[in-house]
Amino acid sequence: MGWLQRLFGLEKPENAQTNPVPVEESPDGGEIPPERVGLNGEYDQSGLAKRVALAFDQNPELNDIESLWVAQTGGTVVLKGSVPNQDILDTIVAVASGVSGATDVATDEVTVG
Repeated sequence: MGWLQRLFGLEKPENAQTNPVPVEESPDGGEIPPERVGLNGEYDQSGLAKRVALAFDQNPELNDIESLWVAQTGGTVVLKGSVPNQDILDTIVAVASGVSGATDVATDEVTVG
């Protein structure tokens, strides 16, 4: 089971992207903040977390990690749970940091080992 399916109950939407261009306005009529851009450029309250999950799905090294959860607080990607080793955590942080709208990656609630 992939990250999007496990965390959000979603199959990968057609044309989903980790760094899409916004295609509509935010609910207040302004520009969509980078952390609220959804998988296809639409407004999505959890857009950053979903795009990070998509980026994890696209990395074969991260396929078997089922003990980690992804959330967001503004532009901060919040990781919770456990990973098997520091190398995997470093890869996860690098992938999450590469998603547009991610200003920080919090790993305080991740156990290694």
